[in-house]
Amino acid sequence: MADWGPVFVAVVLFVLLSPGLLFQIPGNGRLVEFVSLKTSGLAIFVHSIIFFALAAIFILAIGVHVYTG
Repeated sequence: MADWGPVFVAVVLFVLLSPGLLFQIPGNGRLVEFVSLKTSGLAIFVHSIIFFALAAIFILAIGVHVYTG
């Protein structure tokens, strides 16, 4: 049986934490911008740190598992 938990967590976090899609920290004009569809290098760095932290929490600490078959 394959464990699809880490794949599922990574895909969902990638979609939700794409800078400018739902929100962007830091924004171009403000601290937080919603649905701006624009990004910057600093926003990409901040979102990648948030992605790594949440992925580590969900995959390692909580241990999300989704088995198929």
